[in-house]
Amino acid sequence: MKYDYLIVGSGIIGMTIAYELKLKNKLLKIAIVEKENDVARHASGRNSGVLHAGFYYSEDSLKAKFTVDGNKKMKDFCISNNIFVNETKKVVVAKNIDELEGIYELQKRAQINGVNTYIIDEEELKQIDSNIKTYKKALFSPTTASINPIEVCMKLKDILKTKGVEFYFNTSFEKSNIDYKYLINSAGAYADKIAKRFGLAKNYTMLPFKGIYLKYMENKNDIKTNIYPVPNLENPFLGVHYTITVDGSIKIGPTAIPAFWRENYQGFCHFNLFEMVEILYYEVKLFVLNSFNFRTLALSEVKNYNTKVFIQKAKDMVYKIGNDFRPIPAGIRSQLLDTKKNELIQDFVVEHTKNSTHILNAVSPAFTCSFAFAKYIVEEISKNRSDI
Repeated sequence: MKYDYLIVGSGIIGMTIAYELKLKNKLLKIAIVEKENDVARHASGRNSGVLHAGFYYSEDSLKAKFTVDGNKKMKDFCISNNIFVNETKKVVVAKNIDELEGIYELQKRAQINGVNTYIIDEEELKQIDSNIKTYKKALFSPTTASINPIEVCMKLKDILKTKGVEFYFNTSFEKSNIDYKYLINSAGAYADKIAKRFGLAKNYTMLPFKGIYLKYMENKNDIKTNIYPVPNLENPFLGVHYTITVDGSIKIGPTAIPAFWRENYQGFCHFNLFEMVEILYYEVKLFVLNSFNFRTLALSEVKNYNTKVFIQKAKDMVYKIGNDFRPIPAGIRSQLLDTKKNELIQDFVVEHTKNSTHILNAVSPAFTCSFAFAKYIVEEISKNRSDI
């Protein structure tokens, strides 16, 4: 069989693109190849499950464009498919007077991006959760929520199968030998490698960052809403924070520790010497030149390997919390590096050839954005090829 589309990668991005393509034309023949034995084995199944509201991102970014709509579309998908959405809400707190400027900057971005947020004082914060600390002001986000990302991906897989989409698991793109008219590369951590085979991603490579999570094992009622610190808006990470999951459990994380190979989840799992040498070269270069404050970020994040340091960062945002935290599976966030400019790319990056589209940087909050981003990608494909 010759497929109309071959999609590489069965994460949330690849599957929502297939979903959108089928909405446009139910007769399309679509195949998805996946090197693992099931969907969502990497970032899509190992993220925090938070549906972001969209107030972190500058107005000219694709992230700002897709997060608000993506939040709504994901909630609609979950509700229509009986997947529980925990309307956790969120507060962003300040440690000191210097961080107040960050609170006001986030509120400014929220207003520009059309996100419903409020600046609240300490008394108003107590009404939400009396255990949360802030310096004078905090930012309240009522539309932030949590879902189970694996449940979403499994449901999406089932829906796609009923629509005739064929999945080829345990199949890498290089060994697939599948005949197709158009390729969509949504291979996550390896998207740049595939794109280079098509003459693209010439000045790009992927750098992995390890996201470690700890689950709080004591009273679930100790935290009532998601709690985030004011982030450094010059880097792509939001800092260690509290997340309320779909079952009401509390977890802290993720870290953003520079990893040494693309699937460096734990110990020497999936060890790849070539990747390690290549990644270390670029990480050392970033560190020496301190591009995007990388040196400061790296030194701070490496300390999070010490569990006490990690936990203390979370404790600083509340008045009282216990000490019983247990590790849960880590995730890897792949971040695209512009090797020419020597800087991390903070937004989605998409490149095309005549018969292919390559999603090079499906950067956080890609899960939140996925349905809105998929619609955009399908529109871009229609522009890119004249025979659709």
